[in-house]
Amino acid sequence: MSVLLTVEDLKVRFPTRTGVVEAVRGVSFALGRERLGIVGESGSGKSQTGRAIMGLTPPQAEVTAKTLSFDGIDLLNVPPKRLRDLRGKRIAMILQDPKYSLNPVMSIGRQIVETLRQHEKVSRAEARERTLDMLAAVQIRDPKRVFDLYPHEVSGGMGQRAMIAMMLIAGPELLIADEPTSALDVTVQLEVLSILDKLVSERGMGLIFVSHDLRLVSSFCDRVLVMYAGRIVEEIAALDLANAKHPYTQGLLNCMPVIGADRHPLPVLDRKPEWAL
Repeated sequence: MSVLLTVEDLKVRFPTRTGVVEAVRGVSFALGRERLGIVGESGSGKSQTGRAIMGLTPPQAEVTAKTLSFDGIDLLNVPPKRLRDLRGKRIAMILQDPKYSLNPVMSIGRQIVETLRQHEKVSRAEARERTLDMLAAVQIRDPKRVFDLYPHEVSGGMGQRAMIAMMLIAGPELLIADEPTSALDVTVQLEVLSILDKLVSERGMGLIFVSHDLRLVSSFCDRVLVMYAGRIVEEIAALDLANAKHPYTQGLLNCMPVIGADRHPLPVLDRKPEWAL
């Protein structure tokens, strides 16, 4: 399997008035053309890892790594213009909340068309047709109507599907999906996952799937990284997630509700100080 992304000793720090906050502490992994899941609690560093790869951390953040390369390109030292060309075309990221990701004063269709035309020399008419096709592909029933709507005029789930369409329109080779299905109905969730799965298998795309849903990750991904306090505490094949060895992963699995079981109250994760070392 060819390596698409190499991350070695990635660190993300945020200087604050009370000291330095270490959001990501020495994360290392390699990604081929596969589905890699990253799981962990809120604040474990999952999203910051994805943002660092994209070059989307805030200006005050300190991002360092021994290696952070995509297809042989050094992402930490690439010129800003080339990084902008990479983003959206070859590397894309689906952010968690469309309310903060979509431009509130541009129609949804115009935003997707703009994304496509930024990276490909296509006519406005062709861009519109491809946008309508992509909106239909993410299960939006009336693409022509939604094309002209503004983000505040659609539901959270529809906004998230529009965001997914925008990130997929240029056919990226690496997609970082940060909770891409959290606002979707279960049936639509499965349809969107099917689209992502097809892109990985047919186009040879690499996918980093960030999620809190351990069951979803175990059934959809090939490998899983478990993060705690900015570090990877366990890497395991997704099919073997139920047999995880690290007590933190076992604790997360044990906290999940079981249909038909009488578990009141649900177990609480008993965190150990040594997990954060």
